[in-house]
Amino acid sequence: MATDTQAGQEMPYQEELAGECVVDGYAVGMPQLCFDWWGNQIFWLAITLIVIFFVLSRIALPRIAAVLAERQGTITNDLAAAEDLKAKAVAAEEAYQKALVTARAEAQKIIDAAKEEIKADLNDAIAKADAEIAARAAEGEKTIAAIRSSALENVKAVAEDASKEIVAVMGGKADGKAISSAVATRMKG
Repeated sequence: MATDTQAGQEMPYQEELAGECVVDGYAVGMPQLCFDWWGNQIFWLAITLIVIFFVLSRIALPRIAAVLAERQGTITNDLAAAEDLKAKAVAAEEAYQKALVTARAEAQKIIDAAKEEIKADLNDAIAKADAEIAARAAEGEKTIAAIRSSALENVKAVAEDASKEIVAVMGGKADGKAISSAVATRMKG
């Protein structure tokens, strides 16, 4: 007969016991599959699950719940801060737009004032130039009138001299008064 050793004792190997899982209080094969030991295994499984449940519910789950609550609080605070910052950004953008509109209006006023000032300066310069041109034209007309009157006198003198010469060449004798009155009459029209 063959023998099998387990826990330091020799056990007789019997072929008729091959279908059983417990022989003389010892497990043969895998004890997890032995129906004779399932009650004991289920008892210890229940005890282990209850211990794990209490450890998780009293220690781990409260810590996890605290972390989740803190995380949710942080997210809520961050969302509120983001909304606040968004509102501030919108307000800042509106203020910027208002300032931009005000600056543009002010710039347009400055441009209009500069245009008016330039236009007034230009009108003053044109009026001054017109007055200067008018003064020079009047002076030129005076000069022309003086030249014309001196030219008429010169023409009268030249006409008198030419008439005296013509009368002398023709063989006559002319007196100066007669020639002057003839030339003056002729020049008047």
